[in-house]
Amino acid sequence: MKLKFSFFSVLIAALLLCTSFRAEAVPGTDWNTQTITVIGTGVPPTGTYPAQGRILARRAAVADAYRQLLEIVKGVQIDATTTVEMAMVRSDTINLHVEGVIKGAKIVSENFSPDGAYEVTMQLPMFGAGGLAEAVLERPKEIEPLPEPQTQRISASVTITIDGGYTGLIIDCRGFRVQPVMSPVIKNANGQKIYGHKNLDPDKVIEYGMASYADSMSQASRAGSNPLVIKAVGVEDFNANPVVSMEDARRILSENQSSHFLENTAVVFLY
Repeated sequence: MKLKFSFFSVLIAALLLCTSFRAEAVPGTDWNTQTITVIGTGVPPTGTYPAQGRILARRAAVADAYRQLLEIVKGVQIDATTTVEMAMVRSDTINLHVEGVIKGAKIVSENFSPDGAYEVTMQLPMFGAGGLAEAVLERPKEIEPLPEPQTQRISASVTITIDGGYTGLIIDCRGFRVQPVMSPVIKNANGQKIYGHKNLDPDKVIEYGMASYADSMSQASRAGSNPLVIKAVGVEDFNANPVVSMEDARRILSENQSSHFLENTAVVFLY
C-alpha cells in the first residue's frame, strides 16, 4: 500500500525550490517525559532581501522539523512487534491520523542567528491531547480484569506479606537492555501476562501511557513517593516486555488490590 503525505510533500517541494536547509542533531524520543523533540534549521536563499530571507528561512526550518518528526515517529515501537510505520502501511486511517498528529506538533522555541540561519525546536507528545497515542493505539472492545494473585502457581512455602499503601510500581530492568514501547506487557516467569493495555481504561492509556522509562530512581516520579520496587528476571519479545518472578508477580497483583497502582498506570521501568 502506497503511503501518501501530501502535506509534507508540498512543504518539502516548496523548500527545495526556494532554498536549502541543513539538519541539526535531533534530540529524539524521551521515554521518560514521553515526548519527541526535533530541531529544524533553514537558511535564506541567496539574493533575497533580509525580511523575505528570514520568512523563507523559517519556512525551511519548519519543513525540516516536520520531516524529522515523521522519520522518528515512523520508527517508534507501538508494541514488541509493531512500529508506527508498520501500522501506517496496514491502515489508511492510521496513516491519516499520524499525518494529522504531526501537523499539530508545537513549536516550543525559535532562534534567528546573525548569519541568517533560522532554528525551530518542535515537540510532539506521545500521549495526551494531540499525542501520537491517539493515532496508533488500539482500543480494546472490553477491558479484561487483571489476574487474581492466587492464580499464580508458586511454592506453597512462599508467604506473601501485603504491606499496602504503595503509590506505584518500579520494575528494575537494568542490565537487560529493555526496549521502550508504547504498549508494554509485564509477564511472570511462566509467560503469563499480569499487566497489559487490555487490562486498562483505554482513555487513561491514551492520556497518560502505560509506563514511563527512566535511567535512575530519581527520574521515576511517576511511581509516586512510595513505590513497590521489583527486580526483573529477564525480558521477552524482542526485549520489549519485562519478566518478573512468580513470587514477585503474585506480590504485585496482591499489593495492587489495595493500592490500584496498575489501574492508575503508575508504572516505571528502569533501563
